[in-house]
Amino acid sequence: MPIPASENPASENETAVSKISLKEALQAARETRELVVAPGALSQVARVFAEQFPGCAAVVVGDVNTMRVAGDAVRAALASAGVPLLDSFVYNDAGLYAETAYVVRLEESLKTHQAIPVAVGSGTINDLVKLASHRTGRRYLCVSTAASMDGYTAFGASITHEGAKQTFNCPAPQAVIADIDIIKQAPPDMTASGYADLLAKVTAGADWIIAGVLGEEAIDPRAWNLVQGGLREALARPAEARSGEPVAISQLTEGLMLGGFAMQWARSSRPASGAEHQFSHLWDMEHHTHNGAAPSHGFKVGVATRTVTLFYEQLMLLDVAGLDVERLCAAWPSRDAVLEKVKAEFASGDFAGTAVRETGAKYVDAGQLRKQLTLLKEKWPEIVHRLSVQLIPGDEIKRRLVAVGAPVEPEQIGISRARLRDSFHKAYHIRRRFTVLDLATRAGCFDACLGGLFGPGGVWEIK
Repeated sequence: MPIPASENPASENETAVSKISLKEALQAARETRELVVAPGALSQVARVFAEQFPGCAAVVVGDVNTMRVAGDAVRAALASAGVPLLDSFVYNDAGLYAETAYVVRLEESLKTHQAIPVAVGSGTINDLVKLASHRTGRRYLCVSTAASMDGYTAFGASITHEGAKQTFNCPAPQAVIADIDIIKQAPPDMTASGYADLLAKVTAGADWIIAGVLGEEAIDPRAWNLVQGGLREALARPAEARSGEPVAISQLTEGLMLGGFAMQWARSSRPASGAEHQFSHLWDMEHHTHNGAAPSHGFKVGVATRTVTLFYEQLMLLDVAGLDVERLCAAWPSRDAVLEKVKAEFASGDFAGTAVRETGAKYVDAGQLRKQLTLLKEKWPEIVHRLSVQLIPGDEIKRRLVAVGAPVEPEQIGISRARLRDSFHKAYHIRRRFTVLDLATRAGCFDACLGGLFGPGGVWEIK
């Protein structure tokens, strides 16, 4: 149930940014005890392992590629330091992704011994090891091989289970090694994916601002500063990041790690995930592929970040302060009517239950709606000002994504304009988190904003 607006007003002071160093962030982390981000950091893997897991044996976990890139060197370093080593657990599956079956396979192996997993890889390997380690009652060390996503230091693992992308509660790694000399050599598309995932923190922050002002979810200042404090600096050099320039890669890597720490602190993805991630999760749940493979998380999120930014720009052009609150409340459907409509809309898919559950969890009745819309009208000038400060213009979002080598048009990831338009409605229903999609729905201007994007003269005009 949403917090009544009058009980939880958000102030602009909550979103005044203050940069937090990695050392300070580590002090705020609830689970990660050591983080090394530096050129040559791999040389410290044995020391970190021995200090964090004294007297324990290790098992290196990776796939064929990550073992070649760093896993073999990790094994050699641990062996030279006298750390007992089990045979490595290596996924050799084509098309490996973060799915329950792969978690179970690793979990069954870990049950046969007590060695500490050393995850060598990026998003998929880290999430698989994170959940399998948790289920077998131990912590793990992560050696990152690419600045491709923010999940290294995040609480929770994003795993596809029963056809739906779900976040499973499990602690972040106890220690993380990020060797910039290795990360800068990662495929440029992986770096572009990480940059796009970091860029999404801009719209995620905008969503948190409106959720705070409207009494849905208060901003946690520490989590806010962990993500937003150094965000502009970390996003400042997209072309250099793509080329592997060490300073740009270091800034990008640090920004992604800080996002994970914020999620650790908040025990939620709210500080780093908003409506843009709901689009990505929706396409995951629909098993979307393009040219025979699923687009990367960052590429989906990057297109969605531009999409949500343009939606915000349409919303901010409207006369929200002139809303007819009583008319909107009179037309507001009952909870049963809403859920019946959701069942019908998602009947052909395999996650109707998720959509019904999440939509029902955030439903407000007409009385609650009246209070929120009244507050929205009162606070609209303040909201527009704060959003103008927070958001990066859509044209600039596009320029940066192009510079880093990430997709900017839906067709580049295999999403038609008509499907993108339809995704707005579906993304709204698959998560209870309050975002700009909820604001537009409750304010009765959802279709007007979509018309500005997909109607005559819109950036994605559908003819």
